[in-house]
Amino acid sequence: MRLDHVSYACGPDGLTATAERLSAALGMEFVKGGVHPRFGTRNIIFPLTNHQYLEVVEVLDHPASDKAPFGQAVRARSEAGGGWMGWCVAVDDLAPFEERLGRSSVPGNRKFPDGQELTWQQIGIKGLIADPQVPYMLRWDDGVDGLHPSNAFVSDVELDALTIAGSADRVADWLGNPVESLLDDVDVKWTAPNGTPGIMSVEFKTASGTVVI
Repeated sequence: MRLDHVSYACGPDGLTATAERLSAALGMEFVKGGVHPRFGTRNIIFPLTNHQYLEVVEVLDHPASDKAPFGQAVRARSEAGGGWMGWCVAVDDLAPFEERLGRSSVPGNRKFPDGQELTWQQIGIKGLIADPQVPYMLRWDDGVDGLHPSNAFVSDVELDALTIAGSADRVADWLGNPVESLLDDVDVKWTAPNGTPGIMSVEFKTASGTVVI
């Protein structure tokens, strides 16, 4: 199990403006991701080291965004002003999570301009909506090689730590992992919620030093 990406919902000024603010803060370029037709959303990607990435997401005026939990989550966070929406862990096998949650994973896809298609399976967005401290889980159909968003270009920006308002025990129970080994590639810091639980900040290592967003 590893941290795959973090999701940031755009603010009222829209996807591009939000991405440009993050680009200035991180000192790096971004790439257009594209549309998620099943979810009624689109994204912009910031590739990071260690097969990780930051995505900025925007809900579209499309029927899918009303039906798909991911679209619902993006809309709710954007309407609240935008900001950190959630985090996602990549796993090799979704079956244990499907059994624990009592439902099947759902497919996701995004097409590139050249016709290639990135596909995956995910589960847990309903849990994130109900309790934003918990991540959702994903399995890339083709692993982290090839079309994985972190491979859009070579980056030297590293995701170093997450600060989450919530309970380590709650998240460990959700993931089925001991607290000591929630993730094997990032530092997770916990703070007591003062309102809604969830991601409070993310620390990045950049060429200019540590940046906290």
